[in-house]
Amino acid sequence: MESGSVDEDLGLARESVTVSLLNRAVAGLLSRSFRLVRVHGEVANFTRAASGHWYFTLKDDRAQVRCAMFRGRNQLSDFAPRDGDGVEVLAQVGLYEPRGEYQLTVEAVRRSGLGQLYERFLQLKSRLQAEGLFDGKRPLPACPLAIGVVTSLQAAALRDVLTTLARRSPHASVIVYPVPVQGEGAGERIAAMLQTVSRRDEVDVVLLVRGGGSIEDLWAFNEEAVARAIRASAVPVIVGVGHESDVTIADFAADLRAPTPTAAAEMAAPDRAALLQAVADRLAQLRRVGRSRLQQAQQHLDYCQRALASPRAPLQALSARVHALALRAGHALSRHVVGLRRRREDLASRVQRVAPRIESRQHLLQRRASALASGAGQLLHKRQARLQTLAARLQALDPHAVLARGYALATDADGRVVTDAARLATGDLLRLRFARGGARTRVEQADAGGDERPPPRTAG
Repeated sequence: MESGSVDEDLGLARESVTVSLLNRAVAGLLSRSFRLVRVHGEVANFTRAASGHWYFTLKDDRAQVRCAMFRGRNQLSDFAPRDGDGVEVLAQVGLYEPRGEYQLTVEAVRRSGLGQLYERFLQLKSRLQAEGLFDGKRPLPACPLAIGVVTSLQAAALRDVLTTLARRSPHASVIVYPVPVQGEGAGERIAAMLQTVSRRDEVDVVLLVRGGGSIEDLWAFNEEAVARAIRASAVPVIVGVGHESDVTIADFAADLRAPTPTAAAEMAAPDRAALLQAVADRLAQLRRVGRSRLQQAQQHLDYCQRALASPRAPLQALSARVHALALRAGHALSRHVVGLRRRREDLASRVQRVAPRIESRQHLLQRRASALASGAGQLLHKRQARLQTLAARLQALDPHAVLARGYALATDADGRVVTDAARLATGDLLRLRFARGGARTRVEQADAGGDERPPPRTAG
């Protein structure tokens, strides 16, 4: 608290406040004075509480500060920090009032100093993913007989991998392909060793493993050459690099990603004890099925033996059934024959009754056919005579026949037939049509008097 004079300081000193109020006032002062700040340092005393919250100390070579990152925020983080990691946090400065200790409430955390490396990681991942390099995962062999391990002979993970393989699949041979897994040129040498594994063709599956470390230590597994060598491998590749929170480009390119080297060995090698147990279970199942079928066969055999104990009984039953069926068939055949005979006699009787009527109808049909032929001939003769008469009349009325006798047909300029001289005037143009051809003429004089007309003809 600030005062403008010694008197004010003395006045404030005389006031008494509780520790809670003091801590609350300090907490408010800190929250108002510091908004979100970025702080980088080394992680120490990292603890994950049962509630899911993270508690750790952030320190440098001269000071330290307590940090808390609550579950709702740390679930958004792409990694979990470990002791010794260099990180950068985005945090709110505050005071933990129950203890009077100031702390950072962390909103976000990322690896310190790895901004450029992380950007390179994301860019390469996006490009290879767009290219489709991460597609087409191959299945692992169910029971590999030879397993290859690509790692450094000095790697701490090698001993764990070999121990796990020997425990789970002692029958499988293990070939170690030594190669540096960090440092300058490590990525190219890892890619070259994967090509050697493919060329030698002596294993069924390959483990590419190494222990945990910083992103710089694991950077060889983020190189493009390693990813392409994994995809070009002739056998499936399992990648187990670092811890579960460590993710590399090699993990995406692998046919199967393991969270740790030991997990990679477990994925590659089936558990011998589990396989033996599965075989034992199958054998037990086969024995149960075989025993059940044998019991069913024995029961069926017992039934057959009881049936054969008195063989004449079933034969007598069959004989009686055959006899009964024969009697039924004989009776049915007799009834059928009797019915056919009765039907034949009935049909013969009906034919005899109908025969006179048929003969009478035949005579009637002959008479009517003769009368129809005679009447049709007479009618045809009359129709032909009538047709000739009508044809003669039609010939007499034909205009062409009239023209052929010397007459002409006169029409005016409009094509109307001229039948009255009173309709004509001197100079009118007329068209004359003869039996053959025609002519044009003009009227010099029209005589409307009564010209003699030929006597009318009588149609014969």
